[in-house]
Amino acid sequence: MDFDTAILKNEERITFALRSLYARFGYVQYKMSKFEEYELYMNNKDFLISSDIISFTDTNGRLMALKPDVTLSIVRASRPGPGLVQKVYYDENVYRISKSSRSFREIRQVGLECIGDVDDYCIGEVLTLACESLRMIWPEHRLNLSHLGIVGAMLDDLGLRGEARKQAVKFIGEKNQHELAALCRENGAQDEALQRLEKLVSCSGAPEAVLPALRALGCDEAAVGQLEALAALLAANGVLKSVNIDFSVLSDMSYYNGIAFKGFVAGVPAAVISGGEYDKLLSRMGKPGGAIGFACYLDQLERLDLGEAPLDVDTVLLYDAGCDPLRVAAAVRALRAEGCSVAAQKALPDKLRYRRALKLTESGVSELA
Repeated sequence: MDFDTAILKNEERITFALRSLYARFGYVQYKMSKFEEYELYMNNKDFLISSDIISFTDTNGRLMALKPDVTLSIVRASRPGPGLVQKVYYDENVYRISKSSRSFREIRQVGLECIGDVDDYCIGEVLTLACESLRMIWPEHRLNLSHLGIVGAMLDDLGLRGEARKQAVKFIGEKNQHELAALCRENGAQDEALQRLEKLVSCSGAPEAVLPALRALGCDEAAVGQLEALAALLAANGVLKSVNIDFSVLSDMSYYNGIAFKGFVAGVPAAVISGGEYDKLLSRMGKPGGAIGFACYLDQLERLDLGEAPLDVDTVLLYDAGCDPLRVAAAVRALRAEGCSVAAQKALPDKLRYRRALKLTESGVSELA
């Protein structure tokens, strides 16, 4: 089948490149409906980026929702088993409130999920694919990586629970050392434990520099060992140079655990990729095993200058009303035989991007003056 890739828009080019990448690693496309039962999202509102959901009553009386998330649906449909790992990717539209306009938007999202008997190889593979995804989006990119086990253990040492713990996570994510210290002291934290946390928050950079510092801080042995093993795997896969360790990358610890990460490209102030391990979500939904995945937020790429947009059509062929349709069809066939895409019109459409405009006259085809 002939297919002219020149007609693809920039977002479509990136989408198909990502889908091809994931398929090459054995991920199978997951397809889902635009609608899910509202209860699925209502029961897991904390997991969603936004709690605003478009809902409606179906003809059978069930309360339904336009999906604001894909991961919840994939987890609910998953069937983990001993030794099995379900690897899927998706290319779906989700419906969320825009941060800028505060109105609902339909957003195209591409991502992947790895669910089941997840081990360090699976985690390293997902991180590698996140790095490769960023590279396909933009040459200047960075994947910031953290470990929630390390942060959680330090918060335990400080005795932070409940709302105080949530506030501490917020301040760590903002790298707000002043408010973090004040909060910890208000909750009776010991100075030595607080100093360790402050050093952890300021600990950021290339893995080869940060990992020895984590050892020196006496961080959770198993978590540091896992980061070292993953760094070796990412180095073997040729992507470690684009990775930083940064403990301001955090997720809701009631759903997420272990590895968390965000991906950035030059020219976009917000993360274009976000992901991590979410074993706790599986447990809450009665599923065995572990899970890790990420999503690419293609709406963020609107801020990125991906180059000149492709033309809508190569040639516009103008003809007069009443012109013999056979003459118009013959002229279109002749131009298409030259390899041109052709739009036959009686007037030039507004905002149509084209390379040249021709006029069909009695004497033949000529350039439009």
